[in-house]
Amino acid sequence: MILKSLNDIVELAKAKEKRRLAVAAAADRPVLEAVKNAYENGIIVPILVGNKNEIEKISKEIKFDLSGIEIIEESDPAKASIKAVALIKDGKADILMKGLVSTAPLLKAVLDKENGLRKGATLSHFALIESPYYHKLLGVTDAAMNIAPEFAEKVDIINNAVEVFHRLGNKNPKVAIIGPLEVVNPKIESTTHAAMLSVMNNRGQITGCTIDGPFAIDNAVSKEAAEHKGIHGEVAGDADILVTPELNSGNVLYKTLMFLGGCTSAAVIMGARVPIVLTSRADTDKSKMMSIALAAAM
Repeated sequence: MILKSLNDIVELAKAKEKRRLAVAAAADRPVLEAVKNAYENGIIVPILVGNKNEIEKISKEIKFDLSGIEIIEESDPAKASIKAVALIKDGKADILMKGLVSTAPLLKAVLDKENGLRKGATLSHFALIESPYYHKLLGVTDAAMNIAPEFAEKVDIINNAVEVFHRLGNKNPKVAIIGPLEVVNPKIESTTHAAMLSVMNNRGQITGCTIDGPFAIDNAVSKEAAEHKGIHGEVAGDADILVTPELNSGNVLYKTLMFLGGCTSAAVIMGARVPIVLTSRADTDKSKMMSIALAAAM
């Protein structure tokens, strides 16, 4: 299945059973606006954890009818995170969303060894990008979580991204390992990692996808650029997922796409037992809504 727009993700989410969304520290206007939008689109049923008076005040201002919506009182953001995580662990919710709470206490609750949602070794940020200049949705990872991932962590990051595509119906996404150039240079670790990851994929050590690299970014997303440089293969010029070397390049790429490239994104944290919607205040209302839809579609 080839997904061409984020509206396709919304339709996928609508076609599935409504997911229960636990929002930690929900008294946040942009978050509640996104939740309202997703709720009115029939995608989710929210459970709002936070300062009840503030939640009700904001909801009244944005005309969000809270009739029948559960609100769990907890004014302390860190404790609200713990309660929202507990809802997931107890089977009372399907998706976790960050509200007006710092990322650190939310992830502390998620990663708690006894009461958290830990599943694998590595959590990673995954963004699904709709670009006016690309022929399908494009995954970018990792733009927000792993500062300088070791090789084994990159394997986890790829597996997390591939899981997203599998859940959305693409059983063999094309994964491009990105670096500053398209040849292996022993002095540039990202290129040697790319070659190793490609070999692991060829030998069945990383499955469910087709991996190639290293690619300079032009060769990963432009058939013309790839052919001009004599680069062939399934992934060249037709990538589904771009894996960046580290956080610096990943974050710069992501924000450049958003603010200069006219793109829209949906983003989640993968690697826990459930998708985590963790949006930035700089994200547009549409991106926040699409992030919820992405989590629900999975």
